[in-house]
Amino acid sequence: MTPAPDARTQPGRRAASVEVVVIGGGVIGAAAAWQLARRGHDVLVLEKDELGHPRVTSHGATRIYRQSHTSPAQVELAVESLHRWRELEHETGAALLHLTGGIDHGDPVRTAAVAASLAAHGIRHQWLEPAEASRLWPGLRFDGPVLHQPDSAGRLRADQAVAALTAAAIGRGATVRHSTPVERVDVLDDDLAEITIPGGTIQARRVVLAAGAWTAGLIGDLVALPALRVTEEQPTIFRPVGATPCVVGDVRWPTLIHHIGPAQGWPASVYGIGVPGIGVKVAFRGTGPDWQPDVRDPRPEPAQLSRLQRYVEHYLPGLDATDPAPRSCTFVSTPDAGFLVDRTGPLVVAAGFSGHGFAVAPALGRMVADLSADAPTARTLSPAASR
Repeated sequence: MTPAPDARTQPGRRAASVEVVVIGGGVIGAAAAWQLARRGHDVLVLEKDELGHPRVTSHGATRIYRQSHTSPAQVELAVESLHRWRELEHETGAALLHLTGGIDHGDPVRTAAVAASLAAHGIRHQWLEPAEASRLWPGLRFDGPVLHQPDSAGRLRADQAVAALTAAAIGRGATVRHSTPVERVDVLDDDLAEITIPGGTIQARRVVLAAGAWTAGLIGDLVALPALRVTEEQPTIFRPVGATPCVVGDVRWPTLIHHIGPAQGWPASVYGIGVPGIGVKVAFRGTGPDWQPDVRDPRPEPAQLSRLQRYVEHYLPGLDATDPAPRSCTFVSTPDAGFLVDRTGPLVVAAGFSGHGFAVAPALGRMVADLSADAPTARTLSPAASR
């Protein structure tokens, strides 16, 4: 659907009055728009699809929130984002982040590193023996000690979070246009860029590129990007078996990170998160095939699904491994799994969030706002920041 022309998009008319254009209305773009608008900037968001469309990387019911990272930068982003998610809830009246508690288990070296990071940041945690953890969560099976974080992990309502960020940005004065694809971006000078959309062009002092899988195609050779790999991942929802206590009450299902992988015969580490009223979403991290934008095959990849079912049967006996409900989502990753938030001339790029930028989107939006307004901020997070 092509939007009706207005003062910003009439053919032949150059609209230099738009201060910041945000390309991409997913969670990062919406968070950036909210942060920019609340500082008083003139913001226009352009999103190629309608709100909540499955092609938007941020779609879906739930995402994990956690502070159990080994990178200080990632922990700091998570702590900041907890505060900012609460600000957003207060501003919009939406309930978005539910702290259910989280657990890490598996590889002892990796879990010990996570525990050391939690201790260094003063985040409450405790070690549980496998038998004790199994009593607390009888639907899970553990091979060794379990690192429990009772109040610093949980789940975000993903679709509602994007809607709330968008509403908050609009409430602060931003203009948001869905179903408005960007055809090209041109840099005119260090403080001016031009965006071409159906029906005309828009000029802006800053352009924020937060277009997920479409970012590299829009940027072309304007910015020297690291190689961004786009993969299609296959998180799958499994329903509980009978009345297993750990999944009957949604908040009693902890966020789950199982540090396991090829050395133990599995393709990658595993994450799990409760989906209220449905079951538990489980997935291997970052094992999907390469994916081309605008070409989404909704059919599940059978080999990956079969491996995931075997994992659930062994480690999550409280779930019915025989009744999977596969979903599809895209990961956009840099070669070193670092987050990319940087600026070149009038272009601010926010990309490569490796499947777990959603939880820290409010802090990333703040970083984008800082760069757009020439305020000092960390530009590119370290390679370990997203691990």
